Amino acid sequence: MTRAILSPPSTAQKAQPDPAALLAWYDRHRRRLPWRAEEGRTADPYHVFLSEIMLQQTTVKAVGPYFVDFLRRWPRVSDLAAAPLEEVLSAWAGLGYYARARNLHACAKAVVERHGGAFPDDEAALLELPGIGPYTAAAIAAIAFDLPASPVDGNIERVVSRLYAIDTPLPKGKVEIRARAAALVPRRRPGDFAQAMMDLGATICTPKSPACGLCPWMEPCIGRAAGDAARYPVKAPKGEKPHRQGIAFLAVRADGAVLLRTRPDKGLLAKMTEVPSTPWAADVPDPEVHAPLQGRWRRLPGRVDHVFTHFSLTLQILRADFPLGAPAPAGCRWVRPEGFSAEALPSVMQKVLAQKMG
Repeated sequence: MTRAILSPPSTAQKAQPDPAALLAWYDRHRRRLPWRAEEGRTADPYHVFLSEIMLQQTTVKAVGPYFVDFLRRWPRVSDLAAAPLEEVLSAWAGLGYYARARNLHACAKAVVERHGGAFPDDEAALLELPGIGPYTAAAIAAIAFDLPASPVDGNIERVVSRLYAIDTPLPKGKVEIRARAAALVPRRRPGDFAQAMMDLGATICTPKSPACGLCPWMEPCIGRAAGDAARYPVKAPKGEKPHRQGIAFLAVRADGAVLLRTRPDKGLLAKMTEVPSTPWAADVPDPEVHAPLQGRWRRLPGRVDHVFTHFSLTLQILRADFPLGAPAPAGCRWVRPEGFSAEALPSVMQKVLAQKMG
């Protein structure tokens, strides 16, 4: 394992960050979150796991209702493990980054099969579970088991990079940021400390307008002392995302049912429900080659734009109407609007269906 070499503190840093000061601030200002244990109570490892997977690349505001709904459906990790993957994907629909839902389900099954339904209280053992990386393993170890682990999310990354004015652009700068964060973890209350760091970044040390005057670490912060805290973390220039195009075919039956199908088991949006479409490519493919049914297809006004992690997408929408007895082609099925909620429809397909009345 490669160790990061920590440069000596800058002369601008007259004092070192005191974990006790941050914990005292946290005791007064901690956020109340659906997955967070009340003060003095032990966090449920399943709640920590579920929330951390959901929170990856998603906001706290967006995750709240999904977390509550998942616990209502599957109150224990064993309940989630026993659920069909299709139901989990359906409940996840709209939260994005659907590989997380598949990993969530696979991990729940592994916890049941390998550990009898109890999460291991060991960071290394947590790392061996599917879908759990270094950050999530450290978060569970610290928050659920109060072990001296150091999870570094975007909030903590921002706090630490400003504290030490780390100039190395991301992602290369992550090595020093993680090493600095690990060196700050106290022996006492490491779980609360991890959550305090998250809260500090989310509420005080915000991306664009940090409220430095309210920060318990104002004095030792080199970024604040230099007057340019908002400059950190330094990010390398992003390359332009490739753009793809396609055509979605809205086949609508006389009773309002729409033709849907399930995507392949692997790849982007695996096993999710979609409106039949052409391949997504640099140029718009020939619609006649890919139309799921022969019909009088007409182009609807407007278009659907969507951004994925690695590319952006524009879909043109073609609609055709069919009689009640029209058979669904192989691999497709007719679904009435009241059945959409049971389908694992990703956001991009929800946008397409919103065009149905055009």
